[in-house]
Amino acid sequence: MKISLIQKRKLKIFNSDKLREECGIFGISNHLDASALVALGLHALQHRGQEGCGIVSFDGKNYHSEKRQGLVGDHFTNSEILKKLPGEFAIGHNRYSTTGETSLRNIQPFFADLHTGGLSIAHNGNLTNALLLRENLVKDGAIFRTTSDTETIVQLIAKSKREKFIDKLIDVLFQIQGGYSLVLMTNKKLVGVRDPFGIRPLVIGKLKNSFIFASETCALDIVGATFVREVENGEIVIIEDSKLRSITPFPKQKSRPCVFFFFYFARPDSLINGKCAYEYRKKLGAELARQTDIKADLVVPVPDSGVPAALGYAEKSKKDFELGLIRNHYVGRTFIEPTQSIRSLGVKLKLNSTKTIVKNKSIILIDDSLVRGTTCHKIVKMLYENGAKEVHVRIACPEIIYPDFYGVDMPTREELLAYKKDNNEMCKYINAKSLKFLSLEGLYKALINEKRISSYPQFSDHYFTGDYPIKPLDKIEGIKIKQLSLLSGKSNN
Repeated sequence: MKISLIQKRKLKIFNSDKLREECGIFGISNHLDASALVALGLHALQHRGQEGCGIVSFDGKNYHSEKRQGLVGDHFTNSEILKKLPGEFAIGHNRYSTTGETSLRNIQPFFADLHTGGLSIAHNGNLTNALLLRENLVKDGAIFRTTSDTETIVQLIAKSKREKFIDKLIDVLFQIQGGYSLVLMTNKKLVGVRDPFGIRPLVIGKLKNSFIFASETCALDIVGATFVREVENGEIVIIEDSKLRSITPFPKQKSRPCVFFFFYFARPDSLINGKCAYEYRKKLGAELARQTDIKADLVVPVPDSGVPAALGYAEKSKKDFELGLIRNHYVGRTFIEPTQSIRSLGVKLKLNSTKTIVKNKSIILIDDSLVRGTTCHKIVKMLYENGAKEVHVRIACPEIIYPDFYGVDMPTREELLAYKKDNNEMCKYINAKSLKFLSLEGLYKALINEKRISSYPQFSDHYFTGDYPIKPLDKIEGIKIKQLSLLSGKSNN
């Protein structure tokens, strides 16, 4: 059954009480099975985007492109599709849209013919000045086919007067702002780029004579590649003739990676600074217990996001850990428009309580974050309906008060529960016996065992502090995309 764009948007709203990273990227050089390995890498990065996926390959003469709406496993496991992607070089992209509507034309990687040769690009992140740049480009005669900020990068590269491709790229990097990582493929090069603050992640792997770029190390594991290192903040890494070289065009500065990558977006088995994300999340839970523990019978996680923190909390507080909630992993993977009667079932579509476990128990409910609070409210209600005596909610991060502009799909500030309400009001809203958050100091202690440096924080922690490393110029100027107004979002061309 086909569904309309409107139906998809309704479904997106229906499932929108969690933050979402918008993209996963993967690129490989010099491998006979390049496209198949990219497909595997994208499969490992599926959690970073479920709206669409695409692969572009290069066979030494021609570029080949295949894009699909939906999941990687629904399309790129088909051998006939992979046969359409020959060549020893390929890049791929999983999409979750934060900039640009959901349509086939917005699915990456993008391809363009430049006078220097072909160019394909995959982008993870968000440019904070893309609309300002786009407006100027359109005034100068540029024609845009998409509503994605990634096309702004392509247009700027095409417009650059520099002769060599890398010089063109550097020219563009000094014009764009935001949190981003890029993988680009030309006739001769595979290139990885990370923004000057290192907000969005990008890692390098090696598989025999092949180099790989990927958003997370879990994508390296699935293809049997060895993790080499992270791309540094502000670094351009160039793969050419099976050799790696590095350029750092920006003035040197300390990185400020997105703090949410540590405890929310990264797959638990992905490495960050030599540790699995799972380990960081357990430490957050332990610190949460140290700060906010209370007498109770059980520690129960909100699956799957709250499991590591709940384990850390239970170990630190010496309380019993139980799966008081069971997740249905297949909800949200279907394109069935929820009717009002189905929508009224709420969280029960995704979660159900283990009734005999929670009955007559006082429970400490652990989750990684609290956004709008609507899901938490329903979970607490479910636990009480199934006989829980008390429900105390503990959140393994500070209160989210400010929105993100660097590639995280999240509500406006007015929609954030912690912006509108104080702790007592939030507790009353979710109907919990008590509600406590991990402090900002506790967050830093758990992640790096350091105090936050207020003059130059070690993380991009603007969600909690409002300390944005880069001003969101498009938001300040209030610019909106005016183009494509006559082209339906359901159109593919």
